[in-house]
Amino acid sequence: MNVNFASTSLLEVQGGTLAYDVTGDGPLIVLAPGMGQNRTTFGEVASLLTDAGFRVARMDIRGHGESSAGWDTYSRTDVAHDLIALIRELGGPAVIVGHSFSGGAATIAAALEPELVTGAVELGPFTRAQRLDFKGLGSNPRYRKGLSLLLGAALLRSVGLWKRYLDHAFPGVKPAGFDEYLAQTEADLRRPGRMAVVTKMGQSAPTDAGAKLAEVRVPVLVLMGDLDPDWADPAAEAAGIVAELPEGLGRLETVEGAGHYPHVQFPERVADAVAAFATGLADG
Repeated sequence: MNVNFASTSLLEVQGGTLAYDVTGDGPLIVLAPGMGQNRTTFGEVASLLTDAGFRVARMDIRGHGESSAGWDTYSRTDVAHDLIALIRELGGPAVIVGHSFSGGAATIAAALEPELVTGAVELGPFTRAQRLDFKGLGSNPRYRKGLSLLLGAALLRSVGLWKRYLDHAFPGVKPAGFDEYLAQTEADLRRPGRMAVVTKMGQSAPTDAGAKLAEVRVPVLVLMGDLDPDWADPAAEAAGIVAELPEGLGRLETVEGAGHYPHVQFPERVADAVAAFATGLADG
């Protein structure tokens, strides 16, 4: 598991500074992690896509990684505008790959700027209003629902609970370097103000992204781990997103054996799916 930063570039936008790195040549793909994560989580996927002939940019979303904290707001719409600003800076157009929170942001960016965003890949995306399920964190189904709601609020304020959630978010065999990944995530979130950012993002409902699904005019690939603990039925949630997109623009692929972080658990499968999707857009 590659958890190292490449050479960092900084982009000044209204309200703060965005950190990113770029490798490779070819069609542009922009990778955006979810809340509580930084761009190193896409290390192996970025390397594989670079080797496949793409120019790959990884961005730390606002308040995370090497991007600045202290932004006024932390909605998916905000992150969508950050992604659009980065694509413009890099010359565009681009395919956006957004994980979790950033999956919703990718939806908004695609709807707002179809000339700049030629396609979107959503990994375990929070694009529609819903309740986190966190199945597996409570062994007794009679109190699991109450425990899920409690943890859904508490983990947004606690690094310890966030680490506990991550352990369940990677079902089955953990990827190589998982302990290092957890340690790096903990160190990042213990920086001053960083868990406060996670709290604000977690309190930002994805209604802005859901409202844009019908306005998307470019292809969208939804990649969902079939064991993702954030939904009672991950495939049904992904299918629901596809159903709300204009007919023919959305499709679903399942990453078998993956939880909420398929790009970390199975980077080769995710890179292959992203490369095939991006190549198909270029050929089409």
